[in-house]
Amino acid sequence: MDVLSDVIAVMRTGRPRSARIEWRAPWGQRFPAAPGSAGFQVVLRGATWLLPPDGPPVALSAGDVVFFPRGHGYAMADSPSTPVAEPHCDPYTDEAGLFASASMEGQGAATVLLCGGYRLDPTRAHPLLRDLPDLIHLPAVPGLHSEVRAAVELLGAEIHRPGLGADTVVSSLLDMLLLYILRAWFAAEHGHCEVTGWAAALADPAVSAALDAMHRDPARPWTVADLGTRAGLSRAAFARRFAELVGQPPLAYLTWWRLSSAGRLLRETDAPLSEIAARVGYGSEFAFANAFKREYGVAPGRYRRTACPARPEEAALTR
Repeated sequence: MDVLSDVIAVMRTGRPRSARIEWRAPWGQRFPAAPGSAGFQVVLRGATWLLPPDGPPVALSAGDVVFFPRGHGYAMADSPSTPVAEPHCDPYTDEAGLFASASMEGQGAATVLLCGGYRLDPTRAHPLLRDLPDLIHLPAVPGLHSEVRAAVELLGAEIHRPGLGADTVVSSLLDMLLLYILRAWFAAEHGHCEVTGWAAALADPAVSAALDAMHRDPARPWTVADLGTRAGLSRAAFARRFAELVGQPPLAYLTWWRLSSAGRLLRETDAPLSEIAARVGYGSEFAFANAFKREYGVAPGRYRRTACPARPEEAALTR
């Protein structure tokens, strides 16, 4: 898997939830903060206003996408002056199912929104996502973000008129949408004159090659020299550039990534500890258990018992 896919796979828990809602003016709705989650809103038809907790209102039109990587609260309304109501329904609960469709009756102009959310593991926040702003706005500009638009159109149509296999289709499309949103944001960042953080790391051919190697084969006994060779740099030059862009030395990141991957395997599989240890690069179950406890504060077996009361597909996406 590539770096971005890996990051999402490790951080995502449970299944995403979504809802297609038609609002009729006048309307205003508050969406409360939801730590440990990421949410989005897509304007399928009409126009609306995003009312962030800080800063001026943002006008949104059909095709606009807004994404909240850290689950910050916000409100949306037909006009900045319309009073906003407190939440009266939650499309992300198990009771609502994987997706929902609703209509809020009124007399004014209609606005159709596609909203949804993903539950994330706050204890394993990847530094790539920590670099994201609190709000990502992808305006509907012709010729830009075509993959996002395609995913949105398919998702909106499937939720509006579900067909056979809709659960699988919607779940896959929601994952696609998340990846496309992040890809679009990183692509936009790469176009800036001065790129920093993980946007710069992914744009840098040398560091990106090393990250890709670690993610594709975490079990390999990598050395800084090996990774430098993959990056096409000397050992010292590679170590310096990697630390500057990623924020930690190469082998420190590799250890963090191995143990994050191990945590996901413990949550999502019944694989024995010896197998998980081998898959993430530890020569023995004992060495793996010691490293895991240093990172998580608990032994792998206890982590599995306490972190996995249910399979991920059964876990609720709460807000």
